[in-house]
Amino acid sequence: MGLLEVSGPVMIGPSSSHTLGALRIARFVYKLMGIPESVVFVLHGSFALTYKGHGTDRALLAGILGLKPDDPKVKDAYKLAEQVGLRFEFEFADLGDVHPNTVLIKAQKGNLYNEVEGSSIGGGAIRITKINGVECSLAGDYPALVIVNKDKPGALKGILDCISVNIANVYLRRVNALEGIALTIIELDENPSNDVLECIRTLKNVIEVYAVRLEEGEQI
Repeated sequence: MGLLEVSGPVMIGPSSSHTLGALRIARFVYKLMGIPESVVFVLHGSFALTYKGHGTDRALLAGILGLKPDDPKVKDAYKLAEQVGLRFEFEFADLGDVHPNTVLIKAQKGNLYNEVEGSSIGGGAIRITKINGVECSLAGDYPALVIVNKDKPGALKGILDCISVNIANVYLRRVNALEGIALTIIELDENPSNDVLECIRTLKNVIEVYAVRLEEGEQI
């Protein structure tokens, strides 16, 4: 039995599933794109039923603002969101055959738009299950690259040739067949260096690249 099972995760309460997990999902989006200008949180299942009573709303706002789970400012997330001018909404929808504690986050920052779906699966653990329509299973334990690339032969090979650290998982999907666009998600054992990112950005088949970096010993 691990320490987490005995004492629970370090967090601002009240619920590891409805607050810590929710915060970590939203913080993944923050790590991906920074604080957005506007965000819509689409709540499913028990998230939708208890989002205010269990603090899920504050946790999601805290995460999208980049706060860590043990930050005492989590409780002031509404005030902090107002201070930075973040426009936000909470909506409720049936997201289909997903975990009851699931949220779809739609975030906009200038011309950058991302949709990230994630589930809080208990004890503060999460699964990022979809990024911009690409199914995946990210636990927030590894740094990740999210790459928009042309759907052409050799595109993936070029990306992988740039990466000098060990690769944990790769997810790839054609997202627009008519325009020949694909999305590649790569989990790494170490943070990608600036040289790796620059190498990927210079590839002729790469359109955009984003890095989710973690501090030493950090989970999202």
